[in-house]
Amino acid sequence: MSWLSRLAERQIQKARLKGQLQGLEGEGKPLPDRPGDAFVSPGDAIGFRIMAEAGVLPEEITLKKQVIAQRAALATLTDESDRKAAMARLAELEMRLAIAEESRRKFLR
Repeated sequence: MSWLSRLAERQIQKARLKGQLQGLEGEGKPLPDRPGDAFVSPGDAIGFRIMAEAGVLPEEITLKKQVIAQRAALATLTDESDRKAAMARLAELEMRLAIAEESRRKFLR
């Protein structure tokens, strides 16, 4: 367990003992299904969710949404030149996403 995980666990335990984790929104309800988080570590997923709820999205999440939208758009194209341009755009977005993901991983090491 990393030092950051231990620190987080201590803070959670401290808040629980003070009763600060009672009466929160969604208490007693199952967690929402977030299949996109399956490919992200739990710590990153929580951080992303907190930022999203605050109205701030990291570049990585924005790029993931753009990649999904570009793939959907590509699937509808039939003209060869349009498909080629869409594939180039998709490749660019996937490369930028890979760079953002790698940057985050290196930053957290």
